[in-house]
Amino acid sequence: MAGDEDLSTQGRRRAALSRALSAQADLLVDLSELGFADASVMLDLAMVARRLRKAGRRMFVRGPQPQVQRLILKVGLHRLPGVTIEGFAPAMG
Repeated sequence: MAGDEDLSTQGRRRAALSRALSAQADLLVDLSELGFADASVMLDLAMVARRLRKAGRRMFVRGPQPQVQRLILKVGLHRLPGVTIEGFAPAMG
């Protein structure tokens, strides 16, 4: 993901996440170029993480920017089983 992601970009995001669900490997979500996200992004990622976990796979999230890190803390994405946030600083909440 890159740029700004919110409810208005959900359709574009969902297509990419649907493709990721069909893969047979763990999922790497690179957020290093995501400057802004709203709660709809985190909810989509949480839904994908749950489906991956049921299939025996994991989600790795790489490089969230500070604003996105704060959102991850608020919605609790970092606490979901099967989700690993790389470069995550929980103290930023």
